[in-house]
Amino acid sequence: MKLSKLLTTAGIISMVAALSATAQSQQDLIKPIGKELTVVFIPKVIHPWYEVVAEGSKFAAEELAKSGIKVNVIWDQPPQADVADQNQRIETNIGRKPDGLAVACLDRATNVQLLTEAREAGINVITFNSFCDEKFPFVGPKSSYQDGHDLGEFLATHLNGKGKVGILSGSLTASDHVERIQGFKKALESYPDITIAFEQPDNDVLEEAVTLTENALQANPDIAGIFGSNASNPIGAARAVKNAGLVGKVAIVGMDDLPEAVDSVCDGTITALKAQRQWDMGYWAVKYLVAMNENHTTPFFHDTGSRFITKEDCK
Repeated sequence: MKLSKLLTTAGIISMVAALSATAQSQQDLIKPIGKELTVVFIPKVIHPWYEVVAEGSKFAAEELAKSGIKVNVIWDQPPQADVADQNQRIETNIGRKPDGLAVACLDRATNVQLLTEAREAGINVITFNSFCDEKFPFVGPKSSYQDGHDLGEFLATHLNGKGKVGILSGSLTASDHVERIQGFKKALESYPDITIAFEQPDNDVLEEAVTLTENALQANPDIAGIFGSNASNPIGAARAVKNAGLVGKVAIVGMDDLPEAVDSVCDGTITALKAQRQWDMGYWAVKYLVAMNENHTTPFFHDTGSRFITKEDCK
């Protein structure tokens, strides 16, 4: 029997009512913005690296403005990599109830607790830069272990598998710094003739990285290589090596592409960098937080990746 003959008038009316109800419920799920949105970024520390993230976030806001969506992007940055300070800023912003909160986790345990509170308060939350927890969407390299491993392998190969090396370990609570060191050490396990002469935290402060490297060079005059786990310490190591007249004698590998670090690659002071795509982190964090406010589906994990930079890239 044809479908048309099975549909009674009552049945048709019932179907139309059901379809209308479904359409209305779907429409209710789409939260029209109709107002200016506020997105707050809380990084680990005030740092030139985050300035590039901020550029990406600004570009996203300008792009959204062209489509009629006004987004105010606010950066609330701790002057130092201090867990208590960062958590206080997260807590304060929960009270302000922005439309979105983007956090680069400095301490997983305490950060997760506060970000859970933020979500329970109805705030859309995203994490970026350093992976925090599976509970929250993340934009960036989920595991920094591979970056550290790649740099360890690169340095070991460059040193022909032997010599003393040092580690500038950044912030001891930052998951990305910790994972890079783990990866770096794992790579060195395949090279028994390479030993780690020193490992010191610089707390993501360039001046501390300079001082630590100077002290290490004096204590270990035969040191052959240095690994920097963040964006500051390769620059600090490079300054100390230059000041000591050891360019070409001490190899430096580390993270990211701040201008001074890239210049040091091109002049031969730094042997290799692995650079993250931090502009992408800022751009997509804003895009996704706005989409969350519209109740759109967004990726739970957006891997922005990283790339090697060596002197070959300076040509």
